[in-house]
Amino acid sequence: MAHSSELSVKADMRPRVVIVGAGFGGLEAAKALRHAPVDLTVIDRHNYHCFQPLLYQVATATLSPSDIAWPIRGILRGQKNTTVFMAEVTGVDTATRVVHAGPRAVPYDDLILATGATHSYFGHDAWAPVAPGLKRIEDATSIRRRILLAFECAELTDDPAERERLLTFVIVGGGPTGVEMAGAIAEVARQTLPPEFRNIDLRGSRIILLEAGPRVLATFPEDLSAYAQRELERLGVEVQTATAVTACDERGVETAKGRVEAGTIIWAAGVVASPAGGWVAADRDRAGRIKVSPDLTIPGHPEIFAIGDTAGPTGDDGRPVPGIAPAAKQMGRYVGTVIAARVMGREVPGPFRYRHQGDLATIGRKVAVVKLRHVHLRGFMGWMFWGIAHVYFLIGLRNRFVVAFTWLWNYFTFQRGARLITEPTPADPRQAPAALRKAPADSPGIPSASLTER
Repeated sequence: MAHSSELSVKADMRPRVVIVGAGFGGLEAAKALRHAPVDLTVIDRHNYHCFQPLLYQVATATLSPSDIAWPIRGILRGQKNTTVFMAEVTGVDTATRVVHAGPRAVPYDDLILATGATHSYFGHDAWAPVAPGLKRIEDATSIRRRILLAFECAELTDDPAERERLLTFVIVGGGPTGVEMAGAIAEVARQTLPPEFRNIDLRGSRIILLEAGPRVLATFPEDLSAYAQRELERLGVEVQTATAVTACDERGVETAKGRVEAGTIIWAAGVVASPAGGWVAADRDRAGRIKVSPDLTIPGHPEIFAIGDTAGPTGDDGRPVPGIAPAAKQMGRYVGTVIAARVMGREVPGPFRYRHQGDLATIGRKVAVVKLRHVHLRGFMGWMFWGIAHVYFLIGLRNRFVVAFTWLWNYFTFQRGARLITEPTPADPRQAPAALRKAPADSPGIPSASLTER
């Protein structure tokens, strides 16, 4: 009788789907499964989803973190078939089909790995503490702290050489993140802050963009790449192409063309996939992305999918699908549809096909470059298109309104309202550069705890 009862319980169980990672891909997969007869579990180490394309605006004091991040539970609260866990995933047991998340073992019938990517220092991970990248809210607030502290310490020092170093900002990498960051810092230094400082002229700040390749925005057409470089130079950014970084330390960077003394270094040169591929012993490419089948499953494991920056599928042209938000969303929607079709006994969609919708990058407060399929936009029209596209993809009416209003306010007033220098947590390795910490602890205007080692 007990055996018969056990079989009845198992027959009534719905398929268990686990999504690891609540980024663009993971959330899109969850939404695609909202009406499917499955028990869905979403696991993320944070309790929020972050709109990464606008992280640089948090780092440069335009937006606050709450403007571009939303609680995962709030996003999925209407999905009755969904449970959310905030936990760090440490591994996957493919034999027993269990995800190890913190103290909990979460069973699955289908698993979606959407764990994203992190910064790649190309084998020089020791550079990370002095050249932080930009992937998380914590990264953005840490970089914001470094930038604003550099201005404050330059105001305090009487040493011209040290002041010049503090007012030199080096951005490594000429992709969209590096270009957008360089343009934003140039505007802060030359337009927003100069009226507020008395001892220094911030308009003399050096913002240097280093790119190892022959041009910035290498994935864009050459005409838009050249236009972006001209606009950066018009803002006062020193663009150095064909310049690879060979070393970084707390006081600057070494390149093949010589050394640059700098108070702040920001890394935007590359990414590497999360270690999820190692959890399932999958074959990976040089960037750590899982080599997936045409349906985004892992070869040998039809129940495990990899999407977003975790996966390395190729498009119809044979080139890798780019690691951008629209690609992750397309993959998430596709995988959710596949699982729903399997569970409901419907026809499963064919292989995943990526549809490239375009490339966008902004240079400052009113200039952007946009590449659509047959259209190139630049200047103010490009910036308007860029802004509308980003506001559209934000989650929630409140955030769309706040971000749009903030951009309009900044456009007319040149002000940036999120200029807070906050303390790093004790466990945060991204402390201010050593030179900033060496400023006199009793200097007026800066809390001593901001300038000392913890």
